[in-house]
Amino acid sequence: MSLIQYYGTGKRKTSVARVFLRPGKGDITLYVNKRPRQFTEYFYMESQMHTIKQPLRLTETENKFDIFIRVNGGGLTGQSEAIRLGISRALIEFNKELRPNLKGAGLLTRDARIKERKKYGLLGARKAPQYHKR
Repeated sequence: MSLIQYYGTGKRKTSVARVFLRPGKGDITLYVNKRPRQFTEYFYMESQMHTIKQPLRLTETENKFDIFIRVNGGGLTGQSEAIRLGISRALIEFNKELRPNLKGAGLLTRDARIKERKKYGLLGARKAPQYHKR
């Protein structure tokens, strides 16, 4: 018996999420940095929960899939947005006709903004030491 699953990768800042959608009743299994976590306890803020479930609500597939998530690196916001992108990509693998809805809501765009590196001679990426004339 083969396992039917749909895969999507999401990235945001330094977070990488690997998302597997399997036909089921809406259970979410979460592994953060190789450790099992309780989904509702780890993403405790309502905004993060809303962010993660946004593609499922938009496509009306909220209780059709069990979701298996492995996420590494970053903070809570970066991880939740990486998971959202992974779920969106996995839904497209499931059904190509969902793409216009997800694209219209901006859920298929990889947010490329990352932290700028610190430069030598400066205190941060752009902050310079205090200037004195005399």
